[in-house]
Amino acid sequence: MKDFPQLETERLILNAITASDIPQIVDYLQDKVYSDFTSNIPYPYRKEDAEYWLKLAEEAYINRKGFTFAIRNKEKKLIGAIGLHDEGSDKAELGYWIAIPYWNKGYVTEAAKAIIDFGFKELHFNKIFATYFPHNPASGKVMGKIGMEKEALLKQHLKKDGKYYDIPLYSIFNTER
Repeated sequence: MKDFPQLETERLILNAITASDIPQIVDYLQDKVYSDFTSNIPYPYRKEDAEYWLKLAEEAYINRKGFTFAIRNKEKKLIGAIGLHDEGSDKAELGYWIAIPYWNKGYVTEAAKAIIDFGFKELHFNKIFATYFPHNPASGKVMGKIGMEKEALLKQHLKKDGKYYDIPLYSIFNTER
């Protein structure tokens, strides 16, 4: 994507996802845990799903409605993705996934801190929020580590596999930084 920003942290490079990343994305997202832990990753995950997701990410960027970054290690290997999606009224939703071999190493926390800074300093959001399924407490821990606080419990907010889930909503405000 033309002029897509690149952010760097101590261990990571955050930049545009490209068509050449599709095989790796498909490979990573084969595990059903991604579908179980998210509202928008299907199972089984197919090449067509990755192509569609990339198309949506590109359109969102062109329209200045979303920034979906590849999370790469310093060797430039794709290890996950993270994004901010403009929800209007100067607020954005944070979302992320990381490949299983890279779980519990602090990569999402490191990437999320950089994305939060980008969202406040470059995109001038007032509020950044995120949600997670209660059976994925690691995602909630990331939110706490990056300074988000629980704002609400959205009762029966998402339906997955015929079951309704109460969804914790975490947020951080630009004035809190």
